[in-house]
Amino acid sequence: MAATPTSPAANPAGAAGPASAASAAKPTKPAAEKLDPAVVKTALILIVGAMAVIFDTTIVSVALHTLALRLHTSVTTIQWVTTGYLLALGIAVPLSTWGLQRFGGKRLWIFSLAVFLAGSIGASLAWNVGSLIGWRVVQGLGGGLMLPLLSTLIFQAAGGKALGRLVTYVALPALLGPILGPVVGGAILTHLSWRFMFWVNVPFCVVGIVLAWRHLKLEAPARPDAAAGRPKLDVPGLLLLAPGTCATLLGLADAGTAAGFAHPNVVIPLAIGVALLAAFTGYALRAGHPLVEIRLLAKRSVASSSAVLFFSGFALYGAMLLLPLYYQDIRGDSALTAGATLIPQGVGAVLSRSVAGSNIDRVGARLIAVLGFVLVAAATVPFALAGPHTSEWQLAGWLVLRGFGLGAVTMPVMVAGYIGLDKQQIPHSSVVTRTAQQLGGSFGTAVLAVILEGALVTHPTAPVDAFHQAFWWSVGFSGVAVLLSLWLPGARPSARQNA
Repeated sequence: MAATPTSPAANPAGAAGPASAASAAKPTKPAAEKLDPAVVKTALILIVGAMAVIFDTTIVSVALHTLALRLHTSVTTIQWVTTGYLLALGIAVPLSTWGLQRFGGKRLWIFSLAVFLAGSIGASLAWNVGSLIGWRVVQGLGGGLMLPLLSTLIFQAAGGKALGRLVTYVALPALLGPILGPVVGGAILTHLSWRFMFWVNVPFCVVGIVLAWRHLKLEAPARPDAAAGRPKLDVPGLLLLAPGTCATLLGLADAGTAAGFAHPNVVIPLAIGVALLAAFTGYALRAGHPLVEIRLLAKRSVASSSAVLFFSGFALYGAMLLLPLYYQDIRGDSALTAGATLIPQGVGAVLSRSVAGSNIDRVGARLIAVLGFVLVAAATVPFALAGPHTSEWQLAGWLVLRGFGLGAVTMPVMVAGYIGLDKQQIPHSSVVTRTAQQLGGSFGTAVLAVILEGALVTHPTAPVDAFHQAFWWSVGFSGVAVLLSLWLPGARPSARQNA
């Protein structure tokens, strides 16, 4: 029988009382788990490159109207600048697991950055809307490989230790992007050519490639089964998952611009996409080495984090559609001003890093995610009551709190998806959770866009009432997210027991 902390084995002197109690408490303190400086160095090197993807996404989000005018096309057509990127992202994300096993992390990371760099330069030199969309697809392929690879390489380097503190580094690009992206994009569109939006990515890509080439450890490609030789690409799975993901994202993207979810442009792609994804699910459950290891969903940590990430699209990304439109349509602000007014939300997200990140290992993902979603819901209520003349400072204060909740939610849910996994399972978990997040973000945005459009039809002379209705839906979705977060793992088992 193993000796317990209170037995003489734990106290050589055989003393009882306070001394033995103190020795019993020490092994359970997560504060004793420190980050390896080598792991921090790896995280910072990878983050430099990842900033290109995050900034690109947030900068382009404020530019569609300007791009439509400059390229002499409709907003519906220019929307493919974003949709094409998302579709390519959806295709590339599942390929990251195979690419990591086949080529190794360092080679795949440098290749992904090079692809994103080529897409960025091409987009900046685009001669018409078709070429711009094409180069955005190239960017999406690079970005789709980078996003899950970022988490995978960092968490593998950490070996499962101090994940709560480590995730504060992983989440840094996502937290900084909403602060700087819209402002930088608005400033470029106001004072420079739209082409400079894509040149912003170039320094991050170049520096990221150089740092990765010089400092990342070159590891041999993974070989899960030595007898099988080099990992093979799951072609049947790719032929099911890639078009299935694309068709689903295409239908969701069209839901906000077409006549709601009943439009054929939405129903047909969604039906095809769901059918292909269902076929892939059946195939992956039987395959030996599927493109996406969905059998990991049998683990509570992966299943719960995927579910929360999917549904967080309603509470997080959907509301991000409403906020800029509220400032522009109801308050009459310009695109640049609307982007600047969202800075407090980004500031709140950054402030949450030190509080949430340092406590994930101690209290677990569940409690922080629940409190974070409660804060998001509460800070959204004022917008469901706000009018065209509501105090800007008052709303800015609520945005800080809302951002704090958003940042607090992002980190623990990211950590939860890796709890209890071995090194070989981490890449598959990255793909599963990133895919869930991608689909959830598109779905949540499309649903709230349809809700807002329907409310504007119902209240044609009172658009503020339409926004109130949409924001109340967002509050409700945040409430459902609170319930889903109760499914997340609590404090780490090692902090509660010594099995």
